[in-house]
Amino acid sequence: MDRVTDARDERGDTVVEPASAEAAPGSDAAAGLGSEAESALDPGDASLLALVDRLGVLLDRSDLTELAVEAGGTRLVLRKPVAVAPVSPAAAAGVAPSVAGDGAAPGAAPAPSRPSVTAPLTGVWYGSPAPGSAAFVAVGREVAVGQVIGLIEAMKLFNEIKSDLAGRVVRVIPENGALVKAKQPLIEVEPL
Repeated sequence: MDRVTDARDERGDTVVEPASAEAAPGSDAAAGLGSEAESALDPGDASLLALVDRLGVLLDRSDLTELAVEAGGTRLVLRKPVAVAPVSPAAAAGVAPSVAGDGAAPGAAPAPSRPSVTAPLTGVWYGSPAPGSAAFVAVGREVAVGQVIGLIEAMKLFNEIKSDLAGRVVRVIPENGALVKAKQPLIEVEPL
């Protein structure tokens, strides 16, 4: 089990990060109390640690970079480490234009210029009924009103997302496993 340490950032938020391999002087790990201290936790502390672990897993599986939770007078902020993506030579030369080239934020989906089916709720998007199976919809294929276009997993439930438009699919916006927000465009449709 990964141990976590907490600290305060410049705003005073609690920041939880994985503990380093070396124990800090005076810490439980340095004193050899790691497993003994964990086993001596009261049930409330154990459930709190389990909640923090679940929130960390949720953060890892999502496209979010930061997750803040506030309860009572306590605020907890979990952040992903910032990694700089290597620049490919083609992108550096300007050969491949950016999808969000209109000045929009890199993580934000650009506003669709065509009619689109939007997410009715926030959750994790899946474009096929099972891993390895055919997608519900594909670019270039027709979609009908009421046709299932994908699934959104929210609170351990899979919700079928049905099209409210008919036409030809021009673009499927989210990638499989991506976190989508309510009212976010899912597919763009060209009316027939």
